[in-house]
Amino acid sequence: MFTEQDYAAIKAHQIDMASLNNQCSMVLCDCARVKLSAPIQPGNGLYEVNDKYIEQSLNSYVKKTGDKKIVKFVPASGAATRMFKDIYVYLNEGKLPQSVQAVIDSLSKFAFYSSLQQCMQKAGLDMETQALQDNYKIIFTYLLEKEGLNYAHLPKGLLEFHSYPHQEVRTAAEEHLVEAALYAVSGDKKAHVHFTISPEHEQLFKDFISQKQEKYEQMLNVTYDITYSFQHPSTDTLAFDEDNKPFRDEKGNLVFRPGGHGSLIKNLNDIDADIVFIKNIDNVTMDMYKADTIKYKKVLASLLMDMQQEVFAGMRMLDNNAHPTPAQLQTCEEMLSKNFFVVLPHYYYEMDTKGRAQYLCRLMNRPMRVCGVVKQEGEPGGGPFWTVDNNGMRNLQIVETSEMDLNDTAQQEIVSSSSYFNPVDIACSIKNYKGEKFQLSDFVDYQRYFVSSKSSNGKTLKAIENPGLWNGAMSNWLTVFVSTPISTFSPVKTVNDLLRKEHCR
Repeated sequence: MFTEQDYAAIKAHQIDMASLNNQCSMVLCDCARVKLSAPIQPGNGLYEVNDKYIEQSLNSYVKKTGDKKIVKFVPASGAATRMFKDIYVYLNEGKLPQSVQAVIDSLSKFAFYSSLQQCMQKAGLDMETQALQDNYKIIFTYLLEKEGLNYAHLPKGLLEFHSYPHQEVRTAAEEHLVEAALYAVSGDKKAHVHFTISPEHEQLFKDFISQKQEKYEQMLNVTYDITYSFQHPSTDTLAFDEDNKPFRDEKGNLVFRPGGHGSLIKNLNDIDADIVFIKNIDNVTMDMYKADTIKYKKVLASLLMDMQQEVFAGMRMLDNNAHPTPAQLQTCEEMLSKNFFVVLPHYYYEMDTKGRAQYLCRLMNRPMRVCGVVKQEGEPGGGPFWTVDNNGMRNLQIVETSEMDLNDTAQQEIVSSSSYFNPVDIACSIKNYKGEKFQLSDFVDYQRYFVSSKSSNGKTLKAIENPGLWNGAMSNWLTVFVSTPISTFSPVKTVNDLLRKEHCR
């Protein structure tokens, strides 16, 4: 199947043959569907924190995090092309979707308006004159392409999202720096921020952040430690054609594709921190709307630390304990039931005390995540569910729509009765009770991959995506779901989202 040239390309991507052979098998199989058991509900898989706990969390946050290293982990890879999909329909086909008309009608409200105006002036064009003449194709070309702002090809994190008084404009990346100073300052008095970026955007991203860093350090009285990583080439996957043979470009070369955001589990594994906040690059808001975001980030982290303390106490009590007492076992059983809604299997009660202790240790000795989930209000995204695995064990999982068997009536009913979705708002712990880092690849459910249909130069190809970062890649973590308000979620998936009140003055 492979030539010497192919093997050289495979080696260049640092992909081992076992992994490649596995990909060849994966594309032949239907993706495994996650079996939903029930939607989460308050008291059954979902926490609703009360005002007293929120107040306690806010009052004790600085003290509780005083000796902790906190890292804000921001997936920021890829270009912003999809934000402008409808505008490209207008440019390429001449059709004027209502969404594009909305952009035209509100052009001056966008934070990038002034930059676009200046860019066109340098080219000898007056934007207002072009608008009066309905030459919006020219305006959009200068917005999206290299002769102008090049927004369709820049990383989303470097687009101007928000405008403030006194002509201050901030990108999404800058808003993450501001957030970090407000809830992610470590015991060393630094705000550690880690961006995952694409190699082609590395210098652009680093140059931009270096120009802005001092401004926010002075404004927010903080010192930043900003780091970057790329999606590792070894996580790329081979593309296949419709006959399930390796897809080749016009020169006959194998085509590899990035393996999806689940590949970032490698990047997360390399982070050295006690607490890691995970939040997507486009989920930011303006300062006037940040209060709930800051409040609930602190609540998520406080709950993480409280539950972690109980898990670590259980591990210290049972790990390497040759003679655990019934009382010690019961303490851990009740903690797992109360904090993580764990239901122990019937065979657990058939074990001797040592076997039970070992079983409980396996349940406790895992990375932990506390996930904010939001009431559904028409927003897209995977959701939190009770699921059941092949052994009949119920688990709390975030499940994407593509992982569900929506042809099954019973599964459809569970989805339709669900009230929450996943905004990617996570506080997590990736160290054990001894302070040692977990090997995160040990906790991935590798069966939760995706095979999606893509196109390349007009040809259809099959692309394998690794288990999603907060789906299959964290499948075997200790998981807690917490209800958070919709005000903590303000994503920018299309350019029109920048006209929402959370982004537009």
